[in-house]
Amino acid sequence: MTSNGHTDARSLHARLNHPIIDADGHWIEYTPVMREEFRRIAGDAAVEGLTTATQRVPSSLTMSLAERTRKRVGMEAFWSSPSENVLDRATAMFPRLMYERLDDLGIDFSVVYPTAGLSFHRMQDTRQRRAICRAYNVFTMDQFRPLADRIIPAAIIPMYTPEEAIEELEFAVKQLGYKVAMVGGLMRRRVPALEDEQPEASKHVEWYDVIGLDSPYDYDPVWATCRELRVAPSFHNGARSILLRNSPSNFCYNHIGHFASAGHAVAKAMFFGGVTRRFPDLNFAFLEGGVGWACMLYADLIGHWEKRNGRAIESTNPNKLDRARLLDFARKYGSEVVADAVGRGEGLDGDSNSRLTGGIEDLDDFSRCRIGRKEDIRELFVPRFYFGCEADDPLNAWAFNRRANPMGARLNALFSSDIGHMDVPDMTEVVPEAHELVEHGLLTDDDFRDFMFANAVRFWGEVNPDFFKGTVVEKAAAEVLGRAARAA
Repeated sequence: MTSNGHTDARSLHARLNHPIIDADGHWIEYTPVMREEFRRIAGDAAVEGLTTATQRVPSSLTMSLAERTRKRVGMEAFWSSPSENVLDRATAMFPRLMYERLDDLGIDFSVVYPTAGLSFHRMQDTRQRRAICRAYNVFTMDQFRPLADRIIPAAIIPMYTPEEAIEELEFAVKQLGYKVAMVGGLMRRRVPALEDEQPEASKHVEWYDVIGLDSPYDYDPVWATCRELRVAPSFHNGARSILLRNSPSNFCYNHIGHFASAGHAVAKAMFFGGVTRRFPDLNFAFLEGGVGWACMLYADLIGHWEKRNGRAIESTNPNKLDRARLLDFARKYGSEVVADAVGRGEGLDGDSNSRLTGGIEDLDDFSRCRIGRKEDIRELFVPRFYFGCEADDPLNAWAFNRRANPMGARLNALFSSDIGHMDVPDMTEVVPEAHELVEHGLLTDDDFRDFMFANAVRFWGEVNPDFFKGTVVEKAAAEVLGRAARAA
């Protein structure tokens, strides 16, 4: 038994009839070694980029509360890596130790994402961004290549322009052998009008490009390249310390919900932008935010389509208002002042009731994804999107509840351990903690199998049928993909 009264991970795993895939673990890069390797791989630009990237959090923590408040700088995480549990700290730092401990953790196969590197692809300086992503990808693959039967890393793909994304994707996959790509979805950009009219002020005002909708760039060539290279893109975006999560005093205020907020923004943009319509054979993952927000987004899309699709919105067309009849009602039920105002047409053409449409030619917000019936939303959303869920999130069960989700949908929840980070005090308890939903009757054994194994197989294996070849889960993964192919 574990310290929390769970069955230990090894014993629990022995009872299961399926492997366990960790879709989102993390390693803690050791910066002193990384700095020298970055210099060797990509020169001074990579080292400069590393210095810039690794100073953001310390820069916040060295300020006083008064200074952060004055400058409106968000409180960042202090004490964010395991310390008391030195074995877990070492496990996150040293890939070979992580490999050796997987059985103790109850995990068969793990995909490992960055820690320091999570922000590298969002750096503003193009020279530093390109160099640091290239250096990171070379350095990280060198660390994990000998362990590929059980652990593989994710490549960092810079996304400020489609061209840089394609170049790094092709290098990472073709030259380095990566099978997992972490792409960016919240690109910080300046406001063009401010750049033209107030260039100095424009340096301090940004908007966030969610890339799927209203971007200055067309990212379809990136998705086409992912399809060609057989890579399922995964987003690991955060929205901490920006906009509505920017407390200068409270890190938890900034942290709670920030992954969900970022995932919600990008997934919504990808859907409304018609990406899943144009790329029906590509899967997308949104990591570490759980699945509760996705269940709400799925329901909201259906509800908004029913009220705001191209046909339904005609019920609010101001040209269809029978003003004479409205005046009759006003005279009968309103005051004389109200009736006189209605008779003059006052207030009937203002605000959102005006005949203005903001210069939009197609008034159907769902036109890019060509929704003709609400079932189209299910078909474009449910099978294409996957959601990384941490073990202790009780809302994981929502994904599997057909009665709670419109049209009986089951959303694709992915087990994501988040080992290596502050919210995992004991790596050996993560898998048993995930199993609590079965013990409490909220998930069936089949649900748990999908959550911990089969959904991950489908996410990567549908796009790349060879993804699991040479791994310890190759045979079991092939069975999942074979059944899915026969069902199709």
